[in-house]
Amino acid sequence: MAYPTGSGSEVLRRGAINAQGNSATAFTFDGSHITTGQVGATVPANHIITILSIVICEQSNATRNFTIYINNGHGSLPQINIFEQQDVGAYQTFVISDKFVLIGGDNLKINAGGSANFDVTYTYVDQDWS
Repeated sequence: MAYPTGSGSEVLRRGAINAQGNSATAFTFDGSHITTGQVGATVPANHIITILSIVICEQSNATRNFTIYINNGHGSLPQINIFEQQDVGAYQTFVISDKFVLIGGDNLKINAGGSANFDVTYTYVDQDWS
Protein backbone atom coordinates (compact mmCIF):
# COMPACT_ATOMS: atom_id res chain seq x y z
CA MET A 1 0.00 0.00 0.00
CA ALA A 2 1.34 3.38 -0.95
CA TYR A 3 1.69 6.18 1.57
CA PRO A 4 -1.74 7.88 1.81
CA THR A 5 -2.01 11.32 0.25
CA GLY A 6 -5.01 13.54 -0.36
CA SER A 7 -8.28 13.27 1.48
CA GLY A 8 -9.73 10.27 3.24
CA SER A 9 -11.90 9.36 6.17
CA GLU A 10 -11.36 7.97 9.65
CA VAL A 11 -14.31 6.21 11.29
CA LEU A 12 -14.70 4.33 14.57
CA ARG A 13 -16.51 1.03 13.95
CA ARG A 14 -17.42 -2.25 15.65
CA GLY A 15 -18.14 -5.80 14.63
CA ALA A 16 -19.15 -9.10 16.21
CA ILE A 17 -18.95 -12.84 15.73
CA ASN A 18 -21.69 -14.89 17.37
CA ALA A 19 -21.16 -18.43 18.66
CA GLN A 20 -17.59 -18.89 17.40
CA GLY A 21 -16.72 -22.57 17.47
CA ASN A 22 -13.77 -24.61 16.23
CA SER A 23 -13.82 -23.52 12.58
CA ALA A 24 -11.76 -20.47 11.65
CA THR A 25 -13.64 -17.22 11.07
CA ALA A 26 -12.28 -14.03 9.50
CA PHE A 27 -13.10 -10.66 11.01
CA THR A 28 -14.79 -8.32 8.53
CA PHE A 29 -14.21 -4.59 8.20
CA ASP A 30 -16.88 -3.63 5.67
CA GLY A 31 -19.99 -3.66 7.86
CA SER A 32 -21.21 -7.02 6.57
CA HIS A 33 -22.56 -9.73 8.87
CA ILE A 34 -19.98 -12.37 9.76
CA THR A 35 -20.90 -16.02 9.33
CA THR A 36 -18.96 -18.39 11.57
CA GLY A 37 -16.54 -20.33 9.39
CA GLN A 38 -16.25 -17.56 6.77
CA VAL A 39 -12.53 -17.18 6.09
CA GLY A 40 -12.20 -15.11 2.90
CA ALA A 41 -12.76 -11.61 4.30
CA THR A 42 -9.75 -9.30 4.03
CA VAL A 43 -9.01 -5.68 4.81
CA PRO A 44 -10.07 -3.69 1.73
CA ALA A 45 -7.39 -2.09 -0.45
CA ASN A 46 -6.37 1.44 0.57
CA HIS A 47 -7.64 0.96 4.13
CA ILE A 48 -5.70 1.00 7.37
CA ILE A 49 -7.46 -0.82 10.23
CA THR A 50 -6.36 -0.16 13.81
CA ILE A 51 -7.79 -2.76 16.18
CA LEU A 52 -8.67 -1.09 19.48
CA SER A 53 -10.12 -4.00 21.45
CA ILE A 54 -11.39 -7.54 21.11
CA VAL A 55 -13.71 -8.96 23.80
CA ILE A 56 -14.20 -12.73 23.89
CA CYS A 57 -16.87 -14.28 26.12
CA GLU A 58 -17.12 -18.04 26.64
CA GLN A 59 -20.76 -19.10 26.89
CA SER A 60 -20.30 -22.71 27.99
CA ASN A 61 -19.62 -24.38 31.33
CA ALA A 62 -16.02 -25.35 30.53
CA THR A 63 -12.66 -23.70 29.97
CA ARG A 64 -11.96 -23.33 26.24
CA ASN A 65 -9.17 -21.71 24.22
CA PHE A 66 -8.83 -19.56 21.12
CA THR A 67 -6.15 -18.54 18.65
CA ILE A 68 -6.12 -15.20 16.83
CA TYR A 69 -3.81 -14.76 13.86
CA ILE A 70 -3.14 -12.67 10.77
CA ASN A 71 -2.72 -14.16 7.32
CA ASN A 72 -0.32 -11.70 5.78
CA GLY A 73 -0.69 -11.42 2.03
CA HIS A 74 2.31 -9.08 1.79
CA GLY A 75 5.26 -11.33 2.55
CA SER A 76 6.49 -14.86 2.82
CA LEU A 77 4.89 -15.61 6.21
CA PRO A 78 1.40 -17.06 5.71
CA GLN A 79 0.33 -16.80 9.37
CA ILE A 80 1.34 -14.54 12.24
CA ASN A 81 -0.06 -15.64 15.61
CA ILE A 82 -1.20 -12.92 18.00
CA PHE A 83 -2.68 -15.26 20.64
CA GLU A 84 -2.06 -19.01 20.57
CA GLN A 85 -4.44 -21.31 22.47
CA GLN A 86 -5.37 -18.66 25.04
CA ASP A 87 -7.63 -20.16 27.72
CA VAL A 88 -10.93 -18.56 28.73
CA GLY A 89 -12.70 -20.01 31.76
CA ALA A 90 -16.29 -21.19 31.85
CA TYR A 91 -18.65 -18.21 31.51
CA GLN A 92 -15.62 -15.87 31.62
CA THR A 93 -14.52 -12.95 29.44
CA PHE A 94 -11.08 -12.24 27.97
CA VAL A 95 -10.26 -8.69 26.82
CA ILE A 96 -7.53 -7.84 24.32
CA SER A 97 -6.76 -4.14 24.58
CA ASP A 98 -3.41 -4.08 22.77
CA LYS A 99 -3.64 -2.09 19.57
CA PHE A 100 -2.33 -3.39 16.26
CA VAL A 101 -2.62 -2.37 12.63
CA LEU A 102 -3.84 -4.23 9.55
CA ILE A 103 -3.46 -3.05 5.96
CA GLY A 104 -5.22 -3.87 2.70
CA GLY A 105 -5.06 -7.59 1.93
CA ASP A 106 -4.51 -8.69 5.55
CA ASN A 107 -6.87 -11.32 6.93
CA LEU A 108 -7.51 -11.43 10.73
CA LYS A 109 -8.92 -14.76 11.94
CA ILE A 110 -10.05 -16.44 15.14
CA ASN A 111 -10.25 -20.16 15.74
CA ALA A 112 -11.39 -21.91 18.92
CA GLY A 113 -10.48 -25.27 20.37
CA GLY A 114 -12.90 -28.08 21.16
CA SER A 115 -16.56 -27.23 21.44
CA ALA A 116 -16.07 -23.58 22.38
CA ASN A 117 -18.97 -21.18 22.11
CA PHE A 118 -17.44 -17.70 22.07
CA ASP A 119 -19.16 -14.41 21.42
CA VAL A 120 -16.62 -11.94 20.03
CA THR A 121 -17.01 -8.18 19.87
CA TYR A 122 -14.35 -5.93 18.39
CA THR A 123 -13.81 -2.21 17.89
CA TYR A 124 -11.55 -0.59 15.35
CA VAL A 125 -10.65 2.59 13.49
CA ASP A 126 -11.09 2.39 9.71
CA GLN A 127 -8.93 4.84 7.77
CA ASP A 128 -10.16 4.86 4.19
CA TRP A 129 -7.83 6.32 1.53
CA SER A 130 -9.63 4.92 -1.50
